[in-house]
Amino acid sequence: MKPLSGLDSLFLHLETPATPMHVGAVHLLERPPRSGDFLLRVRRHVAKRMHLSPVFTRQLANMPLDFANPVWVRAEQVDLERHVVRVMLPPPGSMAQLEAAVARLHSQPLDRSRPLWRFHVIEGLQGGGLGFYTKIHHATLDGASGVALAQALLDLAPTPRAVEPPRTRRPDQPGLVALVGTALKVSGSQTVNLVRQLPTMARVVAKLLGSPTGFSRNLAFGPRAPFNRVIDAGRSFATASLSVDEVRRVAAAHDVTLNDVVLALVSGALRRYLAARGGIPSKSLVAAMPVSLREAGNIEATTLATMTLASLASQIADPVERLRAIHASTRAAKDVTRQLKGVIPTDFPSLGLPWLLSAAAGLYGRSSLADRIPPIANLVVSNVPGPDVPLYLAGARLKTYWPVSIVEHGLGLNITLQSYAGSLDFGVLAARVGLPDVRPIARGLRDSLEELVSATGGMSAARIAKRRPTRRRRGAGTRSSGSK
Repeated sequence: MKPLSGLDSLFLHLETPATPMHVGAVHLLERPPRSGDFLLRVRRHVAKRMHLSPVFTRQLANMPLDFANPVWVRAEQVDLERHVVRVMLPPPGSMAQLEAAVARLHSQPLDRSRPLWRFHVIEGLQGGGLGFYTKIHHATLDGASGVALAQALLDLAPTPRAVEPPRTRRPDQPGLVALVGTALKVSGSQTVNLVRQLPTMARVVAKLLGSPTGFSRNLAFGPRAPFNRVIDAGRSFATASLSVDEVRRVAAAHDVTLNDVVLALVSGALRRYLAARGGIPSKSLVAAMPVSLREAGNIEATTLATMTLASLASQIADPVERLRAIHASTRAAKDVTRQLKGVIPTDFPSLGLPWLLSAAAGLYGRSSLADRIPPIANLVVSNVPGPDVPLYLAGARLKTYWPVSIVEHGLGLNITLQSYAGSLDFGVLAARVGLPDVRPIARGLRDSLEELVSATGGMSAARIAKRRPTRRRRGAGTRSSGSK
């Protein structure tokens, strides 16, 4: 048995029919020659790799009466006919149809009586291509551990690498006494660790509240937007792919990070979208950004992340000035996260939490509070570093790596991107009740990059240098942020 961390369990307890808590990715595949029935080929491929990651073979064992968090146990068997399935698009098999199919599939919760993952081989695409959509519960991994899972499943060459066969292991079958004993032992340990951290947490928070780091400014509420509302299960989804090198050139020209440019692209895309639908708010939109808490080399299949906030400077029309304002905001956010990183809890006592959090999640949706209270953040923007080289699945080359993430009540828009083989691949997911069609936002990302490239190309070297922040000498008390 392996206990869930407090943070992992949150994704279980906060899940409702309107807010499923799984993440995934969409890939276009280059069909390998003589592939036959590719679905069967993928099933055979996965069967040989399941022992390489615990995600494939573990499932939940609930506590009696759900009085504490469940634990992970090894499944008695994994029925690949249920976990690796076929999806057939109707003619003509357009990209819009693929995105609509992913939106529909992503709205459906995973079956908790089985391991919490499902793969979809998508056929019927124009030109005879293939699609591949993955769905994995966030309780079992985050973005960084998702990359580790991909390394277990995927290869660096068309010919799949040889893997050692699994050792024979009996499935876990914990009894009532074992489950209760585990819950009490883990909750006791979690309580002790949390109590030990409280004094340090209090000192760090007090220091931040009294410092001029921009902490309070970054916690300011955002304006209300169409996607900041109570949502239902319907989703809309669209994709975009941009050149990593092009984004890096813009970042270098203005001495900002790649992530700053990404936020500027998102801001520009939302400005275009909102300008055509009622107007741009006079107050800046605010992005919530996941920040990894992983130590170097940690690839454990669990969630180790927190959230920080940054202004999108969406009220600023000039794209370069908007980028500079975003850079200032993210620097303040990084300073806050750096100081909090060592004291942010990712584990906490769970006795009674399943009842409390599940009831609170349902009540929050039914109460329509998200329609009335100001949003702390307007959307989630997540940037996941990925591989620089092409990857292969059962001999098929992955041409894209578009992520698909989570939306919530009050946060009905999520833009997640992953770098892959020279491309920045964006997945734009929204609650359909607030954003019925997110394709204009996806197109706006490309338009915003072209706008920034044009503005950067029209600037002289002297003007670019003038806009760069002044660097202090090493040891002078200020450290410039590096590119991601």
